[in-house]
Amino acid sequence: MSRTPLPYSKVLLDHFRNPRNQGPMEAADVVAKAGSPACGDMITFYLKVAGDAVERISFESYGCAANIGTASYLTELVAGRPLEEAWKVSWKRLSDDLGGLPKVKFHCGILAVGALQRAIREYYRARGAVPAWIPPDLTEEEKNAQEEEELACSIEHKLHP
Repeated sequence: MSRTPLPYSKVLLDHFRNPRNQGPMEAADVVAKAGSPACGDMITFYLKVAGDAVERISFESYGCAANIGTASYLTELVAGRPLEEAWKVSWKRLSDDLGGLPKVKFHCGILAVGALQRAIREYYRARGAVPAWIPPDLTEEEKNAQEEEELACSIEHKLHP
């Protein structure tokens, strides 16, 4: 059986091979995870916030090239930007900026954005003042990240009751 490599762009492969801002961050203001190692894709974002902007951001990833590449690119995209602007980054933008993701890897962009939104939501929730631009209900990306986690837990429970 032969496997055809996925058509990743040079930009995505560069972020996979040379990830930016990778690793845990000491004294992060917020840490948020999305995904599950049981399903193969997991991202943890660490944010240091100054005022209402992302002062620094780093990540850890357990997953494929698309998972690592999208997380790496997202850290570069939002570093130094206002949290509101970072919140509005879409998985489609990530995909477009990275030269397109194969359809079977769309979930990697969705997971990265969901993890970032989870971090921003938690940052404000912990401070007791969630701004009006954060919707009260979870975004599609946050819901998809949550569904992926629940599915992985369900599968893991069935495999190892």
